[in-house]
Amino acid sequence: MTHLTRAGFLRASGLTLLGGGALAACADDGAGGGQGGATEDFTFVSFLPMDTLTFAPEMVGIAGGHFAAEGLQTTVQVARGTPQALQSVLGGVAPLSRCATIDLATARTEQDQPLVNVGTIIRQPMLRLNYSLDRPIETAEDMVGLTIGIPSEGGTSEKSLLLMLMNGGVDPEQVTRQVVAQTPASWEMVRRGQLDGYISSTDMSLLVQAQHEDAAALNPGDVAPMPSDTQFYVTTEEALESHAEPIRAYLAAVRSACGSVLEDEGFTQTVATLREEYTFATLDDDAVARDGLAVQADGWTDGGAAPELLVTDMDLWLEGLEELERVGFVSGVEDAESWATNELLTP
Repeated sequence: MTHLTRAGFLRASGLTLLGGGALAACADDGAGGGQGGATEDFTFVSFLPMDTLTFAPEMVGIAGGHFAAEGLQTTVQVARGTPQALQSVLGGVAPLSRCATIDLATARTEQDQPLVNVGTIIRQPMLRLNYSLDRPIETAEDMVGLTIGIPSEGGTSEKSLLLMLMNGGVDPEQVTRQVVAQTPASWEMVRRGQLDGYISSTDMSLLVQAQHEDAAALNPGDVAPMPSDTQFYVTTEEALESHAEPIRAYLAAVRSACGSVLEDEGFTQTVATLREEYTFATLDDDAVARDGLAVQADGWTDGGAAPELLVTDMDLWLEGLEELERVGFVSGVEDAESWATNELLTP
């Protein structure tokens, strides 16, 4: 598969980027160009607070004026995890959120919930397994007999770990899992030998590595292919009809925001724009912020291999669902083509 440069990717995606510096976030003074100068209120439900570069598209979209340029005054409502975020969408509190393939597949097969993927934002594993260079972990086999920390039992992080182990040929029962917080205390547990490693976001992993010379991290995707480890924007079948145009505008703003990041070599302007609106540990550290944005950019583009921002590759979508069914995470996957659409990614 041919990998594109950033410039080539932008040309292939047909993106028109906003110029200049940051505009006023969520302005309602006529900055919105998508609706003849008018703005429309739009609520996005996030499964995490806006203190992680995981949500760089949203934060750049707000701080850089991309939502305003599409005629949206966007509000981010923070939920306590993905299940609550999806319930907000299903309950009509907001038309759009993000989730992983496993979350939508579970909702569809176990609860018959009418959720639909309307645009793939992350195409690679974004979680990291942190470990000490004194006790390196490089393969699934290396984890046999070890204790690995996870942020929550039964959550996406644990399922990603299980999937990595199974795809790497290891029985998950051979690895002990322990719930831990994504704080410096977890790294101290690794140093003391109470844990052999723990799962965290890319942001936190980069911060730990920046602060500790003996810290390293494993990308689960390097252990074994994980086609289901993707993340996308999700709505309901009803909202797909009743809120089609504002969702279309939101996705256009996300594409513009991501495009501006991809065009920004070194991410200097992106970091400056984000800091006008946000402050958190991984953004406040220059090197970690740049490295974190680089990882996110690779995730949006699959390292430049994806043909267009947000466009769901239906073959890979089905392959991911087949993977989840094969390992027993879900069952009864039917008519999966209708669970995803690219129709809102066109003008």
